[in-house]
Amino acid sequence: MRLHAIEMFVENRMMKSLKKVLGVLVGVGFLLLVAGCQKPFSDRAQDLSVFRFSDNGAPVSMDPVQAATQYGNLMVTSIFDQLYEYKYLARPYELKPRLAAAMPEVSEDGLVYTIRIKQGVRYSDNACFPGGKGREVVVQDFIYAMKRMFDPANLPQGEWLWQGKIKGLDEWKDAGSDYSQDIEGLRALDPYTIQITLNQPYPQLTYTLAMGYSSFVPREAVEHYGKEFGINPVGSGPYQLVSFNTKKAVLRRNSNFREEFFDLEYEGYDPETQAWANLEKLQGKRIPISENVEVYFMKETMTRWNSLNKGTEIQFGSIPVELTHMVAEELKPLKLRPEYAKKFTGMNMPDFGFVYFSFNMEDPRIGNHPDPEQNRRNHLLRQAIRAAYDWDQRNRRFYNDVGEIFPGVIPPGLDAHDPDLPDHYIKADYDKAKALLAEGGWTAENLPVLEYSGVASVINSQFYEQFRGWMEKMGYPREKITYSPYASFGDYNRALKRKELMTIGMGWGLDYPDSENTLQLFYGPNKSPGSNSANYDNPEYNELFRKTKTLLPGPERTALYRQMNQMILEDVPTISGLMRNNPVIWHRNVVFYPSRNPHGSLLHYAYVFPESELESAN
Repeated sequence: MRLHAIEMFVENRMMKSLKKVLGVLVGVGFLLLVAGCQKPFSDRAQDLSVFRFSDNGAPVSMDPVQAATQYGNLMVTSIFDQLYEYKYLARPYELKPRLAAAMPEVSEDGLVYTIRIKQGVRYSDNACFPGGKGREVVVQDFIYAMKRMFDPANLPQGEWLWQGKIKGLDEWKDAGSDYSQDIEGLRALDPYTIQITLNQPYPQLTYTLAMGYSSFVPREAVEHYGKEFGINPVGSGPYQLVSFNTKKAVLRRNSNFREEFFDLEYEGYDPETQAWANLEKLQGKRIPISENVEVYFMKETMTRWNSLNKGTEIQFGSIPVELTHMVAEELKPLKLRPEYAKKFTGMNMPDFGFVYFSFNMEDPRIGNHPDPEQNRRNHLLRQAIRAAYDWDQRNRRFYNDVGEIFPGVIPPGLDAHDPDLPDHYIKADYDKAKALLAEGGWTAENLPVLEYSGVASVINSQFYEQFRGWMEKMGYPREKITYSPYASFGDYNRALKRKELMTIGMGWGLDYPDSENTLQLFYGPNKSPGSNSANYDNPEYNELFRKTKTLLPGPERTALYRQMNQMILEDVPTISGLMRNNPVIWHRNVVFYPSRNPHGSLLHYAYVFPESELESAN
């Protein structure tokens, strides 16, 4: 996935306006009263066949070629099959076969992957098939899906994953995307065996085959629904779509879904850290465990909270930031107050990725400059801004103080993360910031206007005000720190891709657990309109990145990754970073262990049991 505007992640936790603050305070009083007087959920009607999940945004398409957002990816990976997926509970994250029969057989030179798929797997029944009966899944569906990803007519968003990687695929696109033509690097050895041939070793290939982008797609469905395939998805995954609108999606068990049963040990269960979640209750249950899933798209945090508290509506949601300290006794780890612990289970859900603040290195006012002396001064200015950037305060103010702050762009949980990096890269030090400005000869008179930009929203205004406060503390004139809001994320993103922004606040959710996925954000050839929003282009860095692309995990690759991370810390194209932990809760009679990146959908593991069993569940 995936660049995101930061506010997309925190917006659901922030008050929208002062008016709403008052509303919240009234609501808090009401809810606390409710918590003390309300009858338990067990007095209410229950439908144990339905798991009611909520998310803070809605997908615009469920076509795998458009699975760029977490909302779209959730639906795509619920409905479609991929070759691989991550074990539900294993940490660190570990891949397992999904539609594949086993992990891939890889040639000695790392160029040829041979993958067999399970036989007898069928698509869900749909009008696109003869007689309405879903046909068997074959590897030609994978080849067709990959062609769609390289067909410009589909406006695909995941092409970059395999660009230049698979033999003949780019050439197929350049020749006009003729679906009747074969691709040398994608061969069906038989209906159940695919052979992928690469141009050069690509150690991350298997990770990409666990992403929604790589879903198996039946050609009949695409041709039957045409442009409406995105709202009429047809897959072989655990669920099929019943209905969808901007507020709600209804999923029902795919009656053709193969026989699979939950195995606690295989999924990586750790009783020392996960026993509290009642996951033992899942052992031996058939997948998908819940017959039906309803996904509610609820952007307003208080709306979600109120629905969550009713007992008969959504069963999973987040704690609004304005209520966190009233709902929770402790946040590290999350411990609910007794009145809420009677109704909910909760945890801080790691968001495997990070937020960061970059400079446009092609903007001579703050980035690279052809004059060596001015280039030196710009470097000192970026260092000074970093020294004034108060991650601790941002964490307290916007992330419940449970985010994890780290230096550089390799977050905790990745193999090359270095816990021993000095913290002066992430600690605010205003004396140091002033000294750096002085060393660069920067004064109130000659400092450039610092342009802060973002999507027009209350949360972004609050980000800006906080940032301006930090800059003022080191002597930056208040009038020289401006704010340029954009009407929508699309407008903001267009300006970003055109290199029009001076500074860029973004978030990145990891596609797979490999440092390559974050380091590519600063690889020169990936400059805007690619994922390198900072337009950082250091030849030495680029050379190291190219060198690591073909290396398998090991000490040599880890050392090079850390060397590249250090370059970013020294050159300061970005100020980073913070990995979020979001406090989420769900009804006590639901067994669920939430996770986002790099997992896809986990809805097929959710289990709703009678509240009468609650005492024995704890």
